[in-house]
Amino acid sequence: MHNSRIDLSAKSRVKVIGILNARLADAIDLQLQAKQAHWNVKGPNFIALHELFDQVAGDLAGHVDEMAERITALGGIAEGTVQAVAGRSKLDPYPLEVVDGRAHLDALAAALARLGKAVRKAIDEAAKAGDADTSDLFTGISRAADKNLWLVEAHLQADR
Repeated sequence: MHNSRIDLSAKSRVKVIGILNARLADAIDLQLQAKQAHWNVKGPNFIALHELFDQVAGDLAGHVDEMAERITALGGIAEGTVQAVAGRSKLDPYPLEVVDGRAHLDALAAALARLGKAVRKAIDEAAKAGDADTSDLFTGISRAADKNLWLVEAHLQADR
């Protein structure tokens, strides 16, 4: 870990860096899953879903950058390579054969819900480690994940 004058103990910083890297992996994985859906969606709602999936991926890109920069600000190494993400992500693998819009919506809704749950847990973990700033960062990510889940699920709820 790199030295920093941030007034958090080294023990707290190590703990929070681990939490951040875990959620960073999930967010990068989900960002790529959203791009997979964006590139491969087919069907009658193509343009709406194509744009929605790109918007979700774009939102995630901002959160990925925030988490990675927070890791480095705390003196850690942001572990965002494909190999690191593949080994750490807690999301289910994305079904590569999917082309149907509804199937993409189902897969992304499940992944967004999983990320939201993990980030809500991270809010409490960061606070317990004494890092209110990282807890707040996770709160913003949680709100965005819930909003994107709402946007995705709205397409699924229309058929009920």
